[in-house]
Amino acid sequence: MSLLVLVRHGQSTWNLENRFTGEEDVPLTPLGRAEARAAGQKLKTVTFSQGFTSVLQRAIDTMTLILETAGYPDLPVTCNRALNERNYGQLQGLNKAEVAKKYGEQQVAEWRRSFSIRPPGGESLADTAGRVLPYYQSSIEPFLKKGQNILIIAHGNSLRSLLMYLEKISETDISHVDLPTGQPRAYELTNDGSSFFYQHDKVLFEHG
Repeated sequence: MSLLVLVRHGQSTWNLENRFTGEEDVPLTPLGRAEARAAGQKLKTVTFSQGFTSVLQRAIDTMTLILETAGYPDLPVTCNRALNERNYGQLQGLNKAEVAKKYGEQQVAEWRRSFSIRPPGGESLADTAGRVLPYYQSSIEPFLKKGQNILIIAHGNSLRSLLMYLEKISETDISHVDLPTGQPRAYELTNDGSSFFYQHDKVLFEHG
């Protein structure tokens, strides 16, 4: 059995300002740094073999703070653009409430939550999954199948696309899934002798 832990980066400055962030490289807020340290406290009892992040600083800094707090500052960490947040195109940097006033709440909801609809000049969740899942399956999952524990720090949408794979969430149901910042989410990978199964561990960090 191996353990996969996913964490959405801590609150960023544009999360705080309610802006579409996407692939813009913005820093963590003081709260975001505190969220990362709190996650590190919860992960003190887990021994990881490898860490993975996007190439965006808010994810990298969250990983650094988690590992420092958990007591594993020398964990090997690989950064790859495949784990970046979805690109929001022309919406990046704009205030979400102002965009909703201009285009209507229904249109903005479709841009944000649907699986296949792209925002202007940006990526859909399907596009995001198209880079996240091949990278995960080729570069991360083999560690888990060898019995190693893995930590991934990424973003709301890159992780939502991964959740679809891990939990077999449908294209319709994923629109209702949201991940809070800085909260570890754990999966156990077990082998029954013929195939591997992921099981979401809902209680692992309940008292962490």
